[in-house]
Amino acid sequence: MTTVALIGLGNRGFDAYGRLISEMPHLGRVTHAVDALPGRLERARRLFGLGEDALFAHWDAFFALGRVADAVVIATPDDQHLEPTLKALELGYHVLLEKPITLREADLEVLLAAERRSVGRVTVCHVLRYTPFFSKLKAMVEAGAVGQLVGIQHTENIAHWHFAHSYVRGNWRSTRFAAPMLLAKACHDLDILRWLVDSPPRRVSSQGSLHHFRPENRPVGATDRCLDGCAVEASCPYSAPRLYLTGDLAAWPTRVVCDTPERAAVLEALRSGPYGRCVYACDNDVADHQNVLVEFESGVQVALTVSAFTQHNTRTLQIFGTHGELRGDLERGEIEWHDFRTQEHHRISVPTPRGRGHAGGDERLVRAWLESLADHAELRTTLAASIDSHRMAFEAERARLGTALQGESV
Repeated sequence: MTTVALIGLGNRGFDAYGRLISEMPHLGRVTHAVDALPGRLERARRLFGLGEDALFAHWDAFFALGRVADAVVIATPDDQHLEPTLKALELGYHVLLEKPITLREADLEVLLAAERRSVGRVTVCHVLRYTPFFSKLKAMVEAGAVGQLVGIQHTENIAHWHFAHSYVRGNWRSTRFAAPMLLAKACHDLDILRWLVDSPPRRVSSQGSLHHFRPENRPVGATDRCLDGCAVEASCPYSAPRLYLTGDLAAWPTRVVCDTPERAAVLEALRSGPYGRCVYACDNDVADHQNVLVEFESGVQVALTVSAFTQHNTRTLQIFGTHGELRGDLERGEIEWHDFRTQEHHRISVPTPRGRGHAGGDERLVRAWLESLADHAELRTTLAASIDSHRMAFEAERARLGTALQGESV
């Protein structure tokens, strides 16, 4: 059984990876926890049965103990991934690293070099490679279902309310302290495209901007906060009370707003915290609609669209080949296969676990990671395998900024 320390106890570190490890006691056990917030440490103490000597406010104090576990999960904020990962590798820990890997392209090589020097290995949380849906598509492409692969059209549909939560009000709203939207959200998609094509990228271009969530689009009568008597709150598609107070208060995304699943506590968080702000009066600067074109060394061309202005929270794609076409919808777990050779049309239903995080990808990643630490099996998302997704994102962002209109906020 693998012993694991959790570094970062937020939505991903605690609610995803930590809980999943606790549900696999035959494979792993959480033995230490690190977070700056005492309330999160207390939650970890209760759930994992930890003593006070296993709780740390900073990773320096934990690493000062030496190598006291087999592996670490690093799910700190985006700008705090590099340092603890380097320290973990120096001590020989295996690392499960939340994406994005780093916020600077040069640091990718720094991490690769550190991993080469270490007995520890880094696994990146590109969870989509582990979903039943994308695993099925990969198998079909490799089996020749579409003949020679020519191109892919992929769309990351960020539901309008999800974008407002994460990229207007939330932790990934600004490149001043987080990754650009493409890297933060769509490095998953770039990774899936790289995996499906199975070829290094050759050229990347991109266009996109912050279209809507800007002060000049603020409706007449809107207040700085939704609960401050806003005249348009009831009809606003981005109403904070509607998003955070009408469902299960212990579920995502409300649990990100407030650790206490009680109406009074959530209301107070909306009155004073970032999630109660008007979406037209935030400090956001990331693009809300972006297109990326990638040509791979194999000649395959892909087009990725990432948009806030969608109803569904899903990923859809169309795969073009010389002998067939595949169309898929992750949320529905459906694949359509048109075989040009036989003129047959097949509908394939892929079991898609509900409520298990990223269509089952979270659970399958954690299980595969823990099993690999026991039997040394190769994983799908090693550091080396995952880096091209970030290289494409950095290149796309350079291209986007190079084509931005003069004076535009980007």
